Amino acid sequence: MKIHKLINQSFLISALLLATASCSLAADQASGQSVSPDILTAMQQELDRSKAALAEADPPAYFISYTISDRQYSLVSGSNGALLSSIDDRARWLEVQTRVGTPQLDDTHKMGDRPPNWTSPGSVTVLDDDIPVLRREIWRETDRQYRAAAEALIRVTTSQQVQVQTSESAAPDFSHEAPHTYLGPRVDIHVDRKPWEERVRRYTAEFSKSPAVLNSIATFSALGMNQYLVNTDGSKLAFGQVHYRLELYVQSKASDGMNIERYANFDWLDPKNQPSESEVFRTIAQLVGETEALDKAPLADPYAGPALLTGRAAAVFFHEVFGHRAEGFRQKDITEGQTFSSKMGEQILPDFISIKDDPTEATLGGQMLLGGYPYDDEGVPAEDTTLVDHGVLKTFLMSRSPLVGVAHSNGHGRRQLGFVPVARQGNLIVSSTRTLSDVELRQKLIELVKQQQKPFGLLIDDIAGGFTFTGRGQPQAFQVTPLVVYKVFPDGRPDELVRGVDIVGTPLVSLTNIVATGDKQEVFNGYCGAESGSVPVSAVAPAILISEMEFAKKETSTDKPPLLPPPAHDPAPRGQQP
Repeated sequence: MKIHKLINQSFLISALLLATASCSLAADQASGQSVSPDILTAMQQELDRSKAALAEADPPAYFISYTISDRQYSLVSGSNGALLSSIDDRARWLEVQTRVGTPQLDDTHKMGDRPPNWTSPGSVTVLDDDIPVLRREIWRETDRQYRAAAEALIRVTTSQQVQVQTSESAAPDFSHEAPHTYLGPRVDIHVDRKPWEERVRRYTAEFSKSPAVLNSIATFSALGMNQYLVNTDGSKLAFGQVHYRLELYVQSKASDGMNIERYANFDWLDPKNQPSESEVFRTIAQLVGETEALDKAPLADPYAGPALLTGRAAAVFFHEVFGHRAEGFRQKDITEGQTFSSKMGEQILPDFISIKDDPTEATLGGQMLLGGYPYDDEGVPAEDTTLVDHGVLKTFLMSRSPLVGVAHSNGHGRRQLGFVPVARQGNLIVSSTRTLSDVELRQKLIELVKQQQKPFGLLIDDIAGGFTFTGRGQPQAFQVTPLVVYKVFPDGRPDELVRGVDIVGTPLVSLTNIVATGDKQEVFNGYCGAESGSVPVSAVAPAILISEMEFAKKETSTDKPPLLPPPAHDPAPRGQQP
C-alpha cells in the first residue's frame, strides 16, 4: 500500500532520523574552507582505494558513493506547565552505496511488482575525526554493501529472463551527472536550554488556563547538520544547514467524543529571528479560542459543492493531489497509478495555474521555507524546476533514476537518514494569472452556491495535513484533514463554524474543478512521509476556489470527555462567586 502523508508536527518524527532543513547556497560557489576537513580526507582516501579494487572485482562496481551526516540536536519539550524533556545529542551516520552492473541495468533495478527495499543499510559511525579509524569504518561498510549489491544483481538478471519488461522499465537505472565540488564552512548550534525550559513551562501553563484544554505540548528543537559526500563521479561536498522550530499543540474533546486538535509552529534559521514572547502568546490565545469554539461547533454532514480553500489549505491540496504524482520514480513503477506518466506536454490544470519546485529558495515573503537545500542526497545541486507551465505538464521531479525521455536529475533525490533517496518534493510553489481579492473570491463562492442551488458553500481556513494513495492497488484518491471549516450562506447569514469532515477526492477531476485563485501566496511547512522516509517540505499556494469538492465524515472517537473538569477549574460552590 502506498500512502503518502503530510503533517506539520515534527515532534512526531524520531529525533535520531530527523531530516535536515533549509539553507540556500549557490552550487559550487567559492569555498569557505581552505582545506578539506579530516572527515572528507578519510572518505576520499578510502574511495580511491575501493574504486581501484572493486572495479576489478566480479561483478565490478561501476559507482561508489560515501555520505556521512554529522548531526547536532537540541530539544526542549513541556506539557501543561511542566518540563517533559531537555536533551542535547550528537551522532554521525555513514551511508555507502555501491552499484554493480551497468547504468542501464544494475543491482537496484526494480523487479516486476515486487516491492523494493526502501531502507538504506547504513550505520552509526565514530564522532572522532581520526582518519585511520574513519577509513576502517568506511572499509567495513563498503565490503558489506558490495556483497549485498552483487547478490542483488544475480536476482535482477534472473528476473529479466522470466518477467515481462514494460516500456517504462527500459529506462536506465542510473544517470550520469556532472561532478560538483563545494567545501563550505562547518555549522554548529549552541543552545542554552535553560531559557527554553522556562518558556515551554510558561507557554503550556497559559494553555491550561482554559477548562476546555485536556492537554498541551510546546516543543523547541534546534538542528545543526553537516553533510559530507564523495563519489566516483568526482563530486566532493561539505556543507552545513541549521533549523530552529517552536511547536505548539493543544488537544480537547467535544461532548460527542470527537478529538479537537489545534497546532501552530514557528521556523527560523538565525537565533536572532526567534518569535517574540508577544507573538507566541497571541498564537496561544488564538489556538485556545478556536479550540473552545470547535468544542461547541456542530458536526457537518457529508457534502459536495463549491469550496474555498485558503492558501495554506490549498498548498496541502497541491502537495497531495499533484506533487506526489509528479515524483519521477513513480512513472517507471508498474505498481503505481502513473496518473501523469503519459501526459507530458498535455493540459492537466487550468491554463492560469503554473507550478514549480524550487529548493534553492530559503524564504518567501520573509517566511522560512522548510523544504530548501543546496544539494540533494545524491550530491546533485538543487534546481528550480518548472513542472506545470500555464496548465501544461512539462517534466517530473527527478533523482538519479532516469525516465524514458527524462535522462537527468534535477536535484530532487531526497531521503530521511536510513532510507534510499528517491525523487521527492522540496518547495512546491503554485502561482496563478487569474487572481481575485479575498472579497471577490468570497463573492464568487456565493455565486457558485446560488448557481448550484446549494444551501451553503464551505470555507477551509486551516488544515492539519493530508495523505494520498498512488498505488494501483488502491483508489487513486486523496484526503486532506481540515481543522477550521465554516459554512458560508448565500443569504448573508454569518458564517457558521463546523467540524467533523475531511476533504476527499480523485486527482484528475479535482484539479480541473479549480475556477479561480487568490492574489497572495501562503506557506505550509511540514514533514512528508513516503517511501524514502520523512523529509521536510514546504508547499506554497494562493487560495483556490473549486466548483465542486467532496467532504466525508471524519473518523472520530466514542470516548466521552472527562467526567471532571481539569484541576483548578471546578465550578464555584452554589451561592459563591467564582
